[in-house]
Amino acid sequence: MSQGGTDRDLFLKRSRDIEHAKKHGRRISTAFFNMMICETEVSGSRVGIVVGKRFGGAVSRNRAKRLFRELTRQVQDQLIPGQALVVFPKRESILQPFAVLKEAWLSSLQRQRLLRIPEA
Repeated sequence: MSQGGTDRDLFLKRSRDIEHAKKHGRRISTAFFNMMICETEVSGSRVGIVVGKRFGGAVSRNRAKRLFRELTRQVQDQLIPGQALVVFPKRESILQPFAVLKEAWLSSLQRQRLLRIPEA
């Protein structure tokens, strides 16, 4: 699962980075999550996951964060560089099978042209 030090470079942790993406990014909405996408000068793409207390109890919030961290890890090599993504999971996301959530995640990233096209 975790790949040691690479997670540090993959996820947005500082609130000012997340606030910058929220303020300057464009918003997309799906059935399972909302996402803000903002261009940055950073060499790689980074993802922040924000789950507020209105989402539910700590167990539900932590589950949502774990799910979206794993989704992010699975596509980290395919993300185009220079993007900051802030994901806001919806309550419905933790009720879905992982395969359904992954398909929604991948299709959203592809529609927004955030994934590299695989070389043939």
